[in-house]
Amino acid sequence: MLRASINPSLSRMATSLPSVSAREGAQRRAAQLCLDMKANDVVLLDLKGVTDMTDYFVIASGTSDTHVRSIGEHVVSEMKKAGLAVHHTEGLQQGRWVLLDFFDFVVHIFHPTLRSFYQIERLWSDAETVALEP
Repeated sequence: MLRASINPSLSRMATSLPSVSAREGAQRRAAQLCLDMKANDVVLLDLKGVTDMTDYFVIASGTSDTHVRSIGEHVVSEMKKAGLAVHHTEGLQQGRWVLLDFFDFVVHIFHPTLRSFYQIERLWSDAETVALEP
């Protein structure tokens, strides 16, 4: 409480951060949200020990630009409801390759042609694939 009396904004900052329980399993929740929107080939890669950039990648494909956008928007809105706001987004307007950065994990949603071109799973082949429930 001493810190809050010195700087009142500190107490507001502490309450705006997601709880540890909200962050646990959040990458699985994001993958499930992709599946809920009928995303194809959803993969969860565990990057711990491979890179310090992030802990997980969620990789999914849509069937069209519109589908890719709608999957991305769904993940952003549902994760926000769960207390996890996306830190940074890329490509949401175009719908070819949507990147959603949640710090601990990054969601990549691809148009099928771009996914096969970039082969991101091959680039990160040192990472362990985490099994997802259907």
